[in-house]
Amino acid sequence: MVQKTYPLAEFAFAVMGLVIIIFIHGIGVRHIARRFNGQWARLPAQPQIWRTNFLFARVIAALVVLHLSETVMLAVAIRMLDLLPTLRDCYYYVMESYTTLGANLVQVPEGWRLTGPIIGMAGLFTFGWTSSLLVSVMVDLGRLDRAEAVTEARRESGDKAMPEAEF
Repeated sequence: MVQKTYPLAEFAFAVMGLVIIIFIHGIGVRHIARRFNGQWARLPAQPQIWRTNFLFARVIAALVVLHLSETVMLAVAIRMLDLLPTLRDCYYYVMESYTTLGANLVQVPEGWRLTGPIIGMAGLFTFGWTSSLLVSVMVDLGRLDRAEAVTEARRESGDKAMPEAEF
C-alpha cells in the first residue's frame, strides 16, 4: 500500500516550527541575558568568587531549561500530528534531530521525513545562539578576574602606578 504524502504540509509544518522555535529561543536568550546583566550590575566591586560562579551556573541552567522546553514543544507538536506512537518516541526523535545526532533510531512516516533535518537546523541556530551568550558571559567573568589580578598585583607590589584594569 502506497502512503499518500503531503510535501507542502510537511514543509510548512517544519518551517513554521523552525521559525517559532528560533523566535522563542531569541526571546529566551534575551531574557536570560537581561537577567544576567541586571544581576551582574548588582555585584559588589570585588565579589566573592562563589557569587560569580553561582550567577554563571544560573545562566547555564536557564539555557538548559530553554533548550529542553523548545524540544518538548516540538515533540508535543509531532505527537499531536500522530506521527509517532508515544510522546517518548516523539521526544527521542526530536532530540536526535535537534542535536544532529542522526542515529535515526526513531523514524517518522515517509511523508514527514523532512521534519528531521529542519529540526536539526533549529538546533544548530539555537545552540549557536546559546554559545554566543556563554562566550559573552565568560568575557565578563574574564574581565572581572583580570581586574582582581591587577588589584592583587598592586597590593603585593605596593606599586600604585600599575595600569588600570579594563572592565
